[in-house]
Amino acid sequence: MGKKKTKKIRTSVTFHRPKTLKKTRDPKYPRISTTRRNNLDQYQILKYPLTTESVMKNIEDNNTLVFIVDLKAHKKIKAAVKKYDIQAKKVNTLIRHDGKNAYVKLLM
Repeated sequence: MGKKKTKKIRTSVTFHRPKTLKKTRDPKYPRISTTRRNNLDQYQILKYPLTTESVMKNIEDNNTLVFIVDLKAHKKIKAAVKKYDIQAKKVNTLIRHDGKNAYVKLLM
């Protein structure tokens, strides 16, 4: 007759699964075909300046230019304006249904 098998005494109520071997991933093909490009060019940030009557009054009274900018543009607007040799004191943005406006207060 063989030995009697002893049972392991469990002191905890929860059973923790033992750590097993984790293989490194080696896919046959990448899940994402290309990397995302979200970098905006300086010339893609500013689309065009606004030339409405209210904007012209804003230019004369408050020394502020108004541009239509890309919706994804944020902190780079001031640097994009500087490319056109314009010294900007402050840039405010306003998102509207027809696009994003950038109010560029000129330094003078």
